[in-house]
Amino acid sequence: MNTTALVGAQWGDEGKGKIIDILAQKADYVVRATGGSNAGHTVVNGDKTYKLHLIPSGILYPDTVNIIGNGVVIDPKVVLEEMDSLEALGVKLDNLLIDYRAHVVMPYHKEIDELAELAKGANAIGTTKRGIGPCYADKCDRIGIRMVDFLQPEVFKAKLRSNLELKNKIITAVYGGKTLDFDGMYTEYLGYAKRLERFTCDTGVVLYDAIKANKRVIFEGAQGTLLDLDSGTYPFVTSSHPITGGFCAGAGVGPTAIKECLGIAKAYTTRVGAGPFPTELNDEVGNHLLNVGHEFGVTTGRARRCGWLDAVILRLAVRINGLTSLAINKLDTLSGLKTLKIATHYIINGKKTADFPADISMLEGCTPVYEEFEGWTEDISGCKKFEDLPKAAKNYITAIEKLCDCKVSMIGVGPDRENNIYKK
Repeated sequence: MNTTALVGAQWGDEGKGKIIDILAQKADYVVRATGGSNAGHTVVNGDKTYKLHLIPSGILYPDTVNIIGNGVVIDPKVVLEEMDSLEALGVKLDNLLIDYRAHVVMPYHKEIDELAELAKGANAIGTTKRGIGPCYADKCDRIGIRMVDFLQPEVFKAKLRSNLELKNKIITAVYGGKTLDFDGMYTEYLGYAKRLERFTCDTGVVLYDAIKANKRVIFEGAQGTLLDLDSGTYPFVTSSHPITGGFCAGAGVGPTAIKECLGIAKAYTTRVGAGPFPTELNDEVGNHLLNVGHEFGVTTGRARRCGWLDAVILRLAVRINGLTSLAINKLDTLSGLKTLKIATHYIINGKKTADFPADISMLEGCTPVYEEFEGWTEDISGCKKFEDLPKAAKNYITAIEKLCDCKVSMIGVGPDRENNIYKK
């Protein structure tokens, strides 16, 4: 079985796009199964840079089938803008498939997302305000509009009318916003539906047949383990399951369909938005990681919060994802730092623990326990083999393997796909 799931092992933004791009070159299928346009991948291919939000990274390869699964929530306007930008760069879209069961993000979802976030004031969780949470909420409330509904004008009209009547009451009475217009919204989105119709099908059937035929399938992760709705830093999480288990529900496959699970992590830690961050650095080292690592969000442009690598987080990711190996990105960003640190444990209420707490107040009040490592000054972007790395860099990677009880199979030493070391 040639199936591999790639997941973010931290708070997202781990550089999954680069790793997926490398593996997608030899993949027959690339599958996106969770999240929405609140996620983003940057893929550098030659002299071109592609910023992808909903469309899988395998779209750059004409022989690779790209699937947006039933677990994704799709903003039609955003996905069409992304498709248009790709076509303008010479990318063909004949190999893109969208599942009938995927839910549709509507303007009222985005309006409520923004108004609700503003209403929370100091308690805002830092959403991208792209309507993802409200769309998933409608899905759970069983009033969502799926692609299969979206493509049938009369069904879409009835569901939109019913939903908008309810949502306008919420927008005006609860949040003091302005009523959204039905006619304009219906006409605009009906046009989007007509453009997307040729890409839609039952992708679960396509994927099942592909796996039975032993095709090479990559399940593309969005966001990261610590943003998982159940296992992450709740409530500072996303509204879906960006873990390996999420691929099963979001792509319509069983757990035995996934053979390898590759966790993607940076050589340090970042996160966007509010919420606890035990190893966060608000000093010169933090500024070094921000600027040298170009830590600004693909989707929002927001500066990411930066800190030391956290092995407690990575152990959680190894455990709940069933990781078979790790890919460590941006090792080159650490070049020039005299001393490096990895958080091995937390002190919570005076007790040392190796496990990630469920109680967010414990996480906010914890003290990281660090192990220090010697840094290096060499430029490592040209290293092709693990043996080429400075001794201190090799020691750092070996320590990660030991602390997380998981082998490191890939090491990123620069932004391009060539800046990658494959470790046996």
